[in-house]
Amino acid sequence: MGRHFLQIPGPTPVPDRLQRAMHRQMEDHRSAVFPEFARRILSRLPQVVHQTRGEAFVFPASGSAMWEAALVNTQQPGARLLAPRFGQFSHLFIQTARNLGYTVDVLEEPWGEAPDVARIEAALAADTAHAITGVLLVHNETATGVTSDVAAVRAAIDRAKHPALLYVDGVSSIASLDFRFDDWRVDCAITGSQKGFMLPAGLGILYMSERALALGETVTTPRAYFDLRPMRANNAQGYFPSTPALSLLYGLDEALTMLLDEGMAQVAARHRTLANGVRAAVAAWGLSTCARRAAIASDTVTGVVVPADRDARTVIDLAFRRYDLALGSGLAELAGKVFRIGHLGDMNALTLAAALTGVEMALTDAGIAITPGSGVGAAQAHWRVTT
Repeated sequence: MGRHFLQIPGPTPVPDRLQRAMHRQMEDHRSAVFPEFARRILSRLPQVVHQTRGEAFVFPASGSAMWEAALVNTQQPGARLLAPRFGQFSHLFIQTARNLGYTVDVLEEPWGEAPDVARIEAALAADTAHAITGVLLVHNETATGVTSDVAAVRAAIDRAKHPALLYVDGVSSIASLDFRFDDWRVDCAITGSQKGFMLPAGLGILYMSERALALGETVTTPRAYFDLRPMRANNAQGYFPSTPALSLLYGLDEALTMLLDEGMAQVAARHRTLANGVRAAVAAWGLSTCARRAAIASDTVTGVVVPADRDARTVIDLAFRRYDLALGSGLAELAGKVFRIGHLGDMNALTLAAALTGVEMALTDAGIAITPGSGVGAAQAHWRVTT
């Protein structure tokens, strides 16, 4: 009995308001009235990332699929790319590019650190022939709870006087953290429906700059489902080239209303406040975060490092079986060392306080010495003066 606490960093809880919006009969997506609905979504998506130039696209797909869509529409076959690897999702972005036949120069960083902007700048400055044609950057590394400084990476590209495109994975940041598409001069931004947009998985969202769109008309990379040319032509008329995910689109329409009514600045501020409370709780437990520095700690997910003689998977299992609380697991080299608390989307201080209570009980059950109530109390103290 009672509600299930979904505290993984995605998918996130779906608000009742969005469930009601999606609960509707199917309709003709080629009808004369459909364009009004489609244009309402496509015209408002850019506001979420402060985009005024270029276009936004929605596919029946996932955020991971947008890695492929961004690359095949902008890069020639066999292109050379540059990417920092500092967690599982930056690793997967790199792997996707390599699977598509691109060469990727990888800058290895410790998991728990952010990309080293100086190393990115040095690699680009050394590339005097401009053989590198794109930089792949994960804005918010979900595996470690680390946020990259996209503006600093853009500045590094500019200082190197390099023409490489800037690709930003914003799957666990867009619609939650501040994202400045125009100001940061991002060329391709990638996200999905199941995190900050508070919907089930199933929509891939891709933001493209004017420069990226122009390349899409000239590259010779084979494309089919993810070809933006028919998507652009159909979107201009208020339609899609294939059958859209209608239920999810109705949810996205309502999610955009919720986000823009709150205001994107307030959305980011709310996530910062909630995250600071979680970090206060972790400190009160005497544990550390996977993010090695406060300046790079994510406002959407916190990775908690357990003592070396304990297994984080035990904490996760106990939380789920005993208290109906789902926590994120440590991925790849962090398996057993870290559990993750998601705090994004449809979330407030009371929701998160209840989840932290469950975490404390699971930690205690797993034999990790904490003072019960210490973390919850620290979070409450923070939220009472900041919420």
